[in-house]
Amino acid sequence: MAADTAAPVSGIDTQYIDHGVRPQDDFFEHLNGGWLKTAEIPADKASWGSFMKLRDDTLPQLRGIIEGLAARKNLHGDEAKIADLYASYMDEKKLDALGTRPLKAELARIAAVKDKAALPALVAHLNRLGVVTPYAVRVSQDARDSSRYVAYVAQSGLGLPDRDYYLKKDDAKLADALAKYELHIARVLALAGQKDTAAQAKHIVALETALAQAQWTKVENRDPVKRYNKVAIDQLAMLAPGYDWQGTLAAAGITGKTAKVPAQVPAQVPDYVIVMQPSYLQGFVKTLNDTDLATWKAYFTWQLLRDASPYLSKPFADAHFAFYGTVLTGVTEQPPRWKRGVGVVEGAIGEGLGKLYVAQHFPPERKERMEKLVQNLLAAYRQSIDTLDWMSPETKKEAQAKLAKFTPKIGYPDKWRDYAKFKTASGDLMGNLRRAAEFEYDRNIAKLGKPIDRTEWGMTPQTVNAYYRSTTNEIVFPAAILQPPFFDAKADDAVNYGAIGAVIGHEISHGFDDSGSQSDGDGNLRNWWTEQDRANFKAKADRLVAQYDGYSPLPGYNVNGKLTLGENIADNSGLAIAYKAYKLSLNGQPAPVIDSLTGEQRFYMGFGQVWRAKMREAQQIVQVKTDPHAPGRFRANGTVVNQPGFYEAFGVKEGDKLYLKPEERVIIW
Repeated sequence: MAADTAAPVSGIDTQYIDHGVRPQDDFFEHLNGGWLKTAEIPADKASWGSFMKLRDDTLPQLRGIIEGLAARKNLHGDEAKIADLYASYMDEKKLDALGTRPLKAELARIAAVKDKAALPALVAHLNRLGVVTPYAVRVSQDARDSSRYVAYVAQSGLGLPDRDYYLKKDDAKLADALAKYELHIARVLALAGQKDTAAQAKHIVALETALAQAQWTKVENRDPVKRYNKVAIDQLAMLAPGYDWQGTLAAAGITGKTAKVPAQVPAQVPDYVIVMQPSYLQGFVKTLNDTDLATWKAYFTWQLLRDASPYLSKPFADAHFAFYGTVLTGVTEQPPRWKRGVGVVEGAIGEGLGKLYVAQHFPPERKERMEKLVQNLLAAYRQSIDTLDWMSPETKKEAQAKLAKFTPKIGYPDKWRDYAKFKTASGDLMGNLRRAAEFEYDRNIAKLGKPIDRTEWGMTPQTVNAYYRSTTNEIVFPAAILQPPFFDAKADDAVNYGAIGAVIGHEISHGFDDSGSQSDGDGNLRNWWTEQDRANFKAKADRLVAQYDGYSPLPGYNVNGKLTLGENIADNSGLAIAYKAYKLSLNGQPAPVIDSLTGEQRFYMGFGQVWRAKMREAQQIVQVKTDPHAPGRFRANGTVVNQPGFYEAFGVKEGDKLYLKPEERVIIW
């Protein structure tokens, strides 16, 4: 029972239950059917549900903070920067008057390129501005030596969500999106005063298609060992000859033994990089050689305009929305400008805003209760590992050692990000955004040669989400997700264990999914498994792949079981561990019956209502092609069918649609 309530409440939205559907046949529909029949996706949304509503509820709080600052005088530090940035975005009249003038210098820089020898430096420059280029350079921990930072080189370069949009010619919907993408490119180029835009657009699409053909699939990119390719900087020319790799990395602020060392880069910077997709770099160089300079200049012009369009005059912003909003995701209305303005602030100075958000909207007791829940889930995981019948004592010892080194982070960072080097100017939106991108890029590159910052967060406190990071072996839960339906301070424990407890278990389980399990407790890629145990694990994972391959949210589009495997393992294992933790929390006593529902039933219902969601068809296609998560319906039903506790709680038996024989249920952790 929650400490701050006299009588427990269930926390279950029973008004949405569809009593015409049995939970044993379709748990998701039974629990959410009333909502699914009546809820409308807002005109400015591609999808709607628990996550999206909570995010939408958070936006007015952030708006209140930002506009409250604007009403004050003599602002300083982050508060002044937040106010400047928001005001510069909200001044539509000025942006309409400026047209493309804010991009004049960058457009001229691209136009001035005389030969392909200048492209490596141009790519490095555009990367620093956050513009998409054929490859991206970033700094992160070395996946095999997590005590040091190293530069990674990764494939990039596409304007559509996935390579399939370019390559799946037999898919009418994807082919239609590609055709409309080409028209969109021509339209934006024409708005910017470019000539012969239809021909340019055709050539740009052909170039991006060549890059797409060379790219690794999202499934291939899930393998952390395959992605780890350590290459000495002076050997990059042998890996992908014909390109000035040393020059582009030096221009990017990365250096090696034979590269020119920029003054700001410490001498102890690694003299190697991690190439994530070696064959792609070779494909990129071939495309570079096969494509004329004029097309490359048109491509970089397009990518610059694509990145800037939402922040330019109304014709550019409207064209961008017409394609990326309506064509790709089915959204019919742009969000109100203030919502987009909040997003701009979050993208540039998110932790600065988050600090103010936490002070106003995150009660300390939520963090305290969450800390206890996390410790209870970790304890349940420890017990679970010991009872596994498919894992040897040797591997169990290694798993326990990894679990013991988990670092939980809850609510907000212990050390806030320092934005002192980020400068804003009143009324200069594009300049502010450029400086924000440069600040973030430089902050990232400056990590080279320095100790690992273990206080850093990868999400802002106002983010409705959570994550696991393998190189730091940490689980992170931002403040904004610690609200109903994920965490209800007024509710009985059952719903909280089923909702936020399963989220906690989910993130812990990422350390032991098919990808995360390849790293140890120190964050290093290392095989700590016996050969037989890994084979046992793979056999279970393969069955989960087959299960989710069979789910279809749209005719002709099935869930990709291999792409979603890590999340499906985390969903299934996280819920199983949360259930064990909930049962342990009862200390052998029966749970109260509330609203005629047992504690066990409320636990699973707490999980099921979290995944309540509806999605537009176009967005559903994007999700199936790009998202490592299964659609909400299958995250609910696909998980509970593997849970013995669910069968007991709802009396699921042979003949019911959600029934699987005990030997067919996939139980991993």
